[in-house]
Parts: sequence; structure tokens; C-alpha cells
Amino acid sequence: MILLTHGYFLEEDAKEQLIMKPYAPLGILYISAYLDEKGIENTVFDSTFSSIENLKKEIKSCRPDIVALYTNLMTKLNVLKIVSFIKREAKEIKVILGGPEIRYYSEDYLLHGADMVVIGEGEETMAEIGSYFSLNKCLPANCTGTAFMEDGKMITNPERNLIKDINNLPFPNRKKINLDLYLNTWKKYHGKSMVSVSTMRGCPYTCKWCSRAVYGGTYRRRSPEKVVEEFRYLKEHYNPEAVWFVDDVFTISHKWLKEFTSLVKDKNVMIPYEIITRADRMNEEVLGMLKESGCFRIWVGAESGSQRIIDAMDRRVDVNKVREMIILSKKYGIEAGTFIMLGYPGETKKDIRQTIHHLQVSKPDHYTVTLAYPIKGTPLYNETRETISGGGNFSESTDRDLDFKRTHSTRYYQYALRWVHNAVMYDKENFSIRKLKYAFKSGVARILMKFA
Repeated sequence: MILLTHGYFLEEDAKEQLIMKPYAPLGILYISAYLDEKGIENTVFDSTFSSIENLKKEIKSCRPDIVALYTNLMTKLNVLKIVSFIKREAKEIKVILGGPEIRYYSEDYLLHGADMVVIGEGEETMAEIGSYFSLNKCLPANCTGTAFMEDGKMITNPERNLIKDINNLPFPNRKKINLDLYLNTWKKYHGKSMVSVSTMRGCPYTCKWCSRAVYGGTYRRRSPEKVVEEFRYLKEHYNPEAVWFVDDVFTISHKWLKEFTSLVKDKNVMIPYEIITRADRMNEEVLGMLKESGCFRIWVGAESGSQRIIDAMDRRVDVNKVREMIILSKKYGIEAGTFIMLGYPGETKKDIRQTIHHLQVSKPDHYTVTLAYPIKGTPLYNETRETISGGGNFSESTDRDLDFKRTHSTRYYQYALRWVHNAVMYDKENFSIRKLKYAFKSGVARILMKFA
């Protein structure tokens, strides 16, 4: 039997506890459904609302043949703890790791106890591993899309081709987890129950800070019919009040969106939904279709209000178009959100001022501001490689601990985060004590930037 898990524990994440927007682990649920379809016994331990101690107890109790863990930046350190526990307490269990962390750190994970790693898409590879193990009681040496250690040397098998038609994949195996925990959490903290849905894999755009470790620069999409069928399934079994589409660019195909809009109305399976997209894949017709098909919130990627920085990121979008689409979305009665990234190589105080202006003019309903950091394998990492610092011992750090040489110090940009937030909040407020507080905090942040 294969036990699939992901090593993310909400109880350990103070920041996420403040946000409380957990999503079911679609990746391993897709793999679980695919394994079921192939007749390969598997179970899912959804760690989100559990603990690492409960996961250890589950492993010791059910003694699976294989524990397969999804691994990313957020889960890396816990995954390594779980691997260490298995190799100490249940050496006969084979450990397989997959996910975006694996491609550029395969040897490190193998040296830290993994028996095999899956590089790229996981469904077909895990099915081949499971079938082979059930017959031979060992892992296959020649399985495409994998790597393993032999006599102290990493053996990397050829890359597995990505699944051409993802319409052939079964729906994620949501019945293997307690989805009510997610629905109830969303209802409690945000007033409506929400589930996540994926319609596409990959992203053809070239943003330099973005990792393409699993799907590369591909664009593969399920048909509108399949997505509407999944909507019907969700309504019949869970009746969520909203859907979060996890796609990188939901409106990339206007033809697809038109068909989806028509079907979701004709089949009477509309569920209010939230998306991420790009301003250059939006216009009034697109906004009309989004509104008509149930979209209540759009996150429009920008990352900066400075065209110079946007171009440095290779975002290939006009900041004026971003502003136009944020404003237009709100005119269509759709909430608009956007993402901002500070501290990108070359960013100056002038660029940050332009970002503040961008937010003050477009007035998104929601926005997030983060500090840029280099993820291994991305163009940003490669361009800043010579100046990268931080990190340390592989088992004690992640790429989030990495830093690079910026125009100013990292502390400077941390104060800039405060400046942006307080300047934007000041602009939103009518005259009040709060407005004065935002003005004061904004001024303090700018002063601190001078001494950072």
C-alpha cells in the first residue's frame, strides 16, 4: 500500500493561522485518484488539520509499503523530519518524494534518506512505481521521471513526458480526506465555504521569479465540459459556496472561457468563484463573461507599479493596463486584488513610489506585498547566483532563507513594506485619527529606510 501525504501542518504556521485560508492538497488527491483507477491500493493522510505526531502514529500503525510525500518550500523541513523518523523507526518502508522542491535538490533529498524522488508530474510515475512494487517488492530502477542513489552516486532516469490530455485524469480523490474541515474553516473565518479546483497545468509566461519545476512552460487545460462536470460533482457531494481556481492565468483562453460560461449556465451548476489572471488577457468582453459565469473576485498580477521593474521581471505586461483592468473589474461588480513584490534587483526608492502611486490610483479591494527571494532554478536565482547569501544546512533552511545583493539593504526593503502599506491605507481613509496614524507610520518607515 502507498500512503500519500504532504507534511503541511496548519497548527505550526502562525501566519497562516491569522489568514485561515487552507486548501485541500489537490496534487496528491489527483495521484490518489489515478492510483485508484489503476487498481493500486493507496491511502491519504491529510496533515493540514493534524500534527506531525499523528502522522508518525499513522505510519507506525498502518505500516505502508511506501510513503510518498509532496514537498515544497513550506513543507520541506517537516518532510525531512518525517523521512528521518521513517528511516529510524520503520526502515522497511520506502520513502518517495515529489513536488516542486525536487528537481533542483534531488541529490540532497536522497542523501537525507529518500529512497527515490519523482521529478516532474507524478501520476504516471507513481502508478508505475506502485505496479512494479506490488510484483517485485522493491522500487524500479529504470522508471522514467525518477532518481535514486546507487553506490554513493545519484542515478537519474530520463525525463517522463507530461500527460498530453489532462482530460483523461480522474477528479481529485476528495473522498479520501475530510473536506468538511476545509469547508467549515472557510465558513467560520470568511463567511462562505470554499473549495479549490484546477483547470490547467503549467504557465507559458516567463516571469523570472517563478518556478516551473513540475510542469515547465507548458499550457495544458481540461475542457470546459470536464470542469463543469466537476462543478456538478462538487455541488452534489459538498455544496460549497465558492470555488478558488488555482490556475496561474484563468483567462488565458477567451474561447475556453466563452464555452465555460455557456455551459455553467446551461447546466445550472454555477458556483461563485475567484481567480488569478493577467491584465493583458482581460478586456470588457472577458469581464462580462466572468461576471456572467459567477466570478466574484479577480487577482490581477502586477508585482510592481514601476514599468522598469516589471520589464526587469520579464512580466511582459503594461502597468497602465493593469491599473485599467483593476478599475474596470470593480465597475463590473467584481472585487479586484493584486500582488506586489518589493526588493527586486535594481529597485530604487523611485520605483517604490511608483508602486504606491499604482495602488493609490487603481485602488484594489485587496493586495499583498512580499519581499522578493531567489528560488533555485528560476532566472532570478541564476541572475543573482553570485551574490546569494543565507541558507545554510540543507536540513535546517529553505530557499526562503536565501537573500541576494539588492540596490539597498534587505532591512531597507522591509521598512519599505511598511511604507507601502501605511501610505496606501492613508490614501484610503477619510480624515480621522486612523488617517493620522497611517501618516505617522508611513513617515517613520521612510525615516528608518534612510538609516537601514
